[in-house]
Parts: sequence; C-alpha cells; structure tokens
Amino acid sequence: MNRVVITGLGIYSCIGLNKDEVRNSLYQGKSGIIYDEPRKSLGFRSALTGMVEMPQLKGKIDRRMRVGMAQEVEYAYVSTLEALAQAGITEEFFAKNEVGILFGNDSSAKAVIEAHEMAKAKGDNTLIGSGSIFQSMNSTVTMNLATIFKLKGINMTISAACASGSHAIGLGYLFIKNGWQDCVVCGGAQEINQFVMGSFDGLSAFSIREYDPTKASRPFDKDRDGLVPSGGAATVILESLESAQKRGANILGEVIGYGFSSNGDHIIQPNVEGPARSLKLALKNAGVKASEIDYINAHATSTPVGDACEAQAIDEVFGEYRPLVSSTKSMTGHECWMAGASEVVYSTIMMNNSFVAPNINFETPDEHSAKINIAAKTVDKNIDLLLSNSFGFGGTNSSIIIKKYK
Repeated sequence: MNRVVITGLGIYSCIGLNKDEVRNSLYQGKSGIIYDEPRKSLGFRSALTGMVEMPQLKGKIDRRMRVGMAQEVEYAYVSTLEALAQAGITEEFFAKNEVGILFGNDSSAKAVIEAHEMAKAKGDNTLIGSGSIFQSMNSTVTMNLATIFKLKGINMTISAACASGSHAIGLGYLFIKNGWQDCVVCGGAQEINQFVMGSFDGLSAFSIREYDPTKASRPFDKDRDGLVPSGGAATVILESLESAQKRGANILGEVIGYGFSSNGDHIIQPNVEGPARSLKLALKNAGVKASEIDYINAHATSTPVGDACEAQAIDEVFGEYRPLVSSTKSMTGHECWMAGASEVVYSTIMMNNSFVAPNINFETPDEHSAKINIAAKTVDKNIDLLLSNSFGFGGTNSSIIIKKYK
C-alpha cells in the first residue's frame, strides 16, 4: 500500500482568491458573505451569498476552449493552476506520466437554463452552439481540465451533493494507496449564480439575517436560522510518497484515512448514526484513536437540524477527548459541491501555519453544541492530526483524516 501525500493546494473562494488571502482571512475570522441585491429582484427569500468574482481568462485560454467552460470550470482552472504551481508540476510532467483528475461537482444549472432560454427566444436549437453541451454537463469540470492540461489518468466527476469534493479526495487517496495512480488532481467546484440557488431558496433553507450579512452564517449557534450559499473552487494535488520524493516536492500533509457512509434514512433530514459511522470508519482506516485528533473541521452549515446531528455524532465518537472543532462555513457560507475540498484546503493551511480558525458568530451554544469543544476565537495551536467532515442530501457522508508530514 502506498502512502498518499499532499503536494499542492489551490483555492478560489469568497474569503480569498489564493492561498495567502485565504490564510489571512482564516486567521482573522473574516467573513466573505454579502447581500446580493439582484437576487431580490428574482423573488429570492434571501439575498445573502458568498459571492466570488469571475476570473479573467481571456488571453490565457483560447476562445474555442472558453466557450465550453461553465462558471465552476473557470473557478477550478484558477485553483488548479495555483495547486500545480505549488506542487511543481508542469506540462512536461503531464506528458510523461498518467496523471488523473477527480473533481466533485453536482450541478451546472446556469448553462442549462441559458440554453433553454436561447432556444425558446430564437426558436432554433441549432443556435445554441456546441459549447453549451460542455458547460451543461455535471462533468464539465473534469472534461475541460483534463483537456486543457492533457491528463492521461483517471478522469471522473464525483456527484455526491455537498460531500462531492470530500469524496473526490477520498477516492483519489484510494486510487493512489492501491497503486492505480501515482498522482491525482482532486478538488471540488461550485457555481454561485442565482439559477443554481433558486430551488434551495424556495425550500426556505437560507438564512434571512439580511440586515447583518457577515453574522448570518452561524454554525452550532443556538440562534442560527439557515445556511448561506457560496461557491468557487478548491484543488488538492495528491501523490504517492514515492512520486513526491522522486520529484523533490514539498510535502504539505499526508492523507491517512477516509471514512464514508449513507444514512439510509430521509432524503433531506440528517441523522446521527450515519455521520458517526463515517467518523469511526475514518479513524479505523487511518489506524488512529479518537484521542489523537487535534482538530475537526465540521460540516456544520448553520441549519438547526444538521448542526445538531453533527454535534451529537462528534460527541458520540470523541466524547471525553474534546478536540477543537470549528466550521469554516461560518466565514465562507456553504460552498456546496466544493465544500469538502475547500475545507481540506483550509484545514491543511491551518496545519501548516499552526492555528485553528474560529467558528465565528458562535455566541450561544444549544444543548448539543455545548457538549463539543468549539473554537469561537482563533487558537494558536500545533496540529498533528486533523479530520474534515462533509455530509450531503440523500444521506451521503465523508470524513478525511490528514496527518502532518514529518
């Protein structure tokens, strides 16, 4: 079995468009949530979002390629460039090695809706153009990035709701651990336009604390009233230890465990048993004890039921050991399909800079969150072992354990 290490990180999010900006935001507890007026004009109940600006790719990618790139692909392209640069991976490496790509993505709504509107307005489907096909498929990220970077290994999109990005990293870990790949570009991407968020808003899932946007995302807080949608992209370069050492790469951490489960219950309502099984499997797979985990980056999205279930699962598994817990969604909002990957990036940044980012807006615990050790303020701390949780609709759960490389 191969050891699996992280050699590159890339991030493009509402709290920073690169690792340096993100590190500073995490340490300072800086929120990226805004009030987006156009959403109100579309009838949204909540106009809150973690808005991410579009990158300028003109002159970097030719037009024929750009027309097939959905919003989330543009985000993912930028985050992947950053991760590859840190890993020291070039076109020459891609040409000589079978590098794979696994990305989490579970929608491409904007492209589908725009194509439908164009066809309806013009009365002629042939005017839509071939680029719309490549934008509208859930695999838009992997098909575009595999083409741009000329990747020759595994090429697949992981569609698992809000655990998509985490499962992509977990599967990348398994591919490398079992010797099927030496290097995999992993990550998650999320479009953040109004089209993709309308149905969620219709479910009354979003916070309506519009009078104070940066206080709206309140994971684990008793007065939370719903999540805040967000997006962007995150990239994690995974390699076998042998491959990384052969290249002389700087190693940022080692993935040592992956746990997963299905709740086997309600399609929307979470439970405690499913997440607890995911946590226990991750610990078993990593060969570590609950007492050894220094920090947990919680999935906690700021919904009343979801946060409560996760707090109970953490308490069940970690109980007396009380590792530090925070949800970076308190700053970023819920980055949906990218969240599992971005939170691995956020957590690895913390590990390499010896601090735990705060769970901002945590002012009043409820009966469940009072039982776990939530970091309401930034904590300067050495992190040797961390765990990142991601859960999604349909009861899909993923837990990743990362160890400081020594």
